Amino acid sequence: MSQFVVSARKYRPVTFDSVIGQQSITNTLKNAIRNNQLAQAFLFCGPRGVGKTTCARILARAVNLTNPDELDQVEMDEFNVVELDAASNNGVDDIRNLIDQVRIPPAAGKKYKTYVIDEVHMLSTAAFNAFLKTLEEPPPYAIFILATTEKHKILPTILSRCQVFDFQRIRIQDMVDHLAAIAQKEGIQAEPEALHIIAQKADGGLRDALSMFDQLCSFTNNQLTYQTVIDSLNVLDYDYYFKVTDAIAGEQIPQALLAFHHITEKGFDGQHFMIGLAEHFRNLMVCKDPITIGLMDVAENIKEKYLAQSKVLEISQLLKGLDMLQTADFHFKQSKNQKLLVELTLMKLCSLRYQEGEKKNDSLIIPPSHYRKNDIVPMPSPKAESTKPAASEPVTATAIPKADPVKTARPEINLKGKSALGLSIKSILSGDDNAEAKTEAQEELSNLPKTVITEGELIAAWAEYAEVVKKAEKDSFYTTMTAEKPTLREETEVHYKIYNLVQKRDFERETTELMDYLRKRLQNFHLKLHLEQVKTDEKVALYSDRAKLEALAEENPAIKILVSKLGLDVDF
Repeated sequence: MSQFVVSARKYRPVTFDSVIGQQSITNTLKNAIRNNQLAQAFLFCGPRGVGKTTCARILARAVNLTNPDELDQVEMDEFNVVELDAASNNGVDDIRNLIDQVRIPPAAGKKYKTYVIDEVHMLSTAAFNAFLKTLEEPPPYAIFILATTEKHKILPTILSRCQVFDFQRIRIQDMVDHLAAIAQKEGIQAEPEALHIIAQKADGGLRDALSMFDQLCSFTNNQLTYQTVIDSLNVLDYDYYFKVTDAIAGEQIPQALLAFHHITEKGFDGQHFMIGLAEHFRNLMVCKDPITIGLMDVAENIKEKYLAQSKVLEISQLLKGLDMLQTADFHFKQSKNQKLLVELTLMKLCSLRYQEGEKKNDSLIIPPSHYRKNDIVPMPSPKAESTKPAASEPVTATAIPKADPVKTARPEINLKGKSALGLSIKSILSGDDNAEAKTEAQEELSNLPKTVITEGELIAAWAEYAEVVKKAEKDSFYTTMTAEKPTLREETEVHYKIYNLVQKRDFERETTELMDYLRKRLQNFHLKLHLEQVKTDEKVALYSDRAKLEALAEENPAIKILVSKLGLDVDF
């Protein structure tokens, strides 16, 4: 049984052409070798796992070749290549030993002797200073290759003596192609979506991707599927974000909260979920323009899902949603109830369109009654005979037939469940529409029934709808409707008294549904509601003793005379 070798070592590049994702750097080094323009010092810097040490070893082997493409037949020259780990050899004495070795020319008649110093940022300041002179003016046969992940820790005097090469993070697609090639060589069945997840989790580091690849192959018995990868790596699935976004687009707060509950049950952090949802919104914005779809590093079938869902939400809603998520992310760590913070953010996201319809009030959240389909009674046919029952007969939302010829006769304007007729009458009363639209609405209204009713019938229908409101758990509006009794004037004008702003706001939200019900119930589609604001003399609450004394003195002036003559101090 042969010894297992991890993929990061087994498939480590041995030539410049086999280096993944650093073509600009490898081409520069190859041309420098061919043209005999090698510098005395190189500095390779960049994130972990992007090929710094690999390129340093390849360069160390290639400097003594006239053709760097012949590297696959050349072994590492142990006499002319010296590697030093600066993490464990970071003192002045270690650098002095290195300087002593530099005085020895290359062996076996080679032209160059190369010194590779890994993790060079770990050298102490004294060691750096001791290294300066040799680095600036080394022997003609000495070449230094420094590698580091933290360029900012290198002294400027060192940087100025080196040719600096900045290694970039490896693109996801490059890592996916490399992993797919390894899987084919090893006889491993791997889905492209699974390799994409591994590449994304690696965050630009190919060594991390190869380590996860080996681990997952052992876990799945060489059967890499999308589901097993996300389960093993504890990655939040794309489907969750698509489901949450569908709930947001459909204004379905319960579905969004249930999806988040399932996510937390799987052990994911609320902040991690919000960051992922913000990234999801960003991808939806990218899909708005076909030119920018390539900016997403996801599989092709996932791109199609993003493209389809991007048509559901507008740019303005996505921008507003990103702003809400950023605000919630900022306050997440300071929040004492972090789960509630995420849930409130989801509620606001689901209410984006509802807020636009309510004078763009960002603090509004869709009420539970929004999801009750029986709150709005279907409109009966205007051509049918009047089927108005007696006042004593209760009318419920389910008692009215669902057929609605009016909806088939003309297009319906659906704004949060409000009927087209309600909007037409509202436009006539407010005068906001243009003349043509207003005239059309008036013609439609004139063709609808106008049954003569009595005030008693109006009060009975009003009470019936109040019971519907009560069953719908709209307690505030139920209290407002039952505080007074409506009055009927000039056959079509319904007058009702209100006493405060709370009652006025209740009617602003519910007037359309209320009047739709009354018009259908009484078969008079010309009814209009007029609210009468009644001014009340509110008594000021008396808290202090002086306020109580002044109130008593107004009723009995003799009390003030008594206080004055006796020299009484009320505040004592």
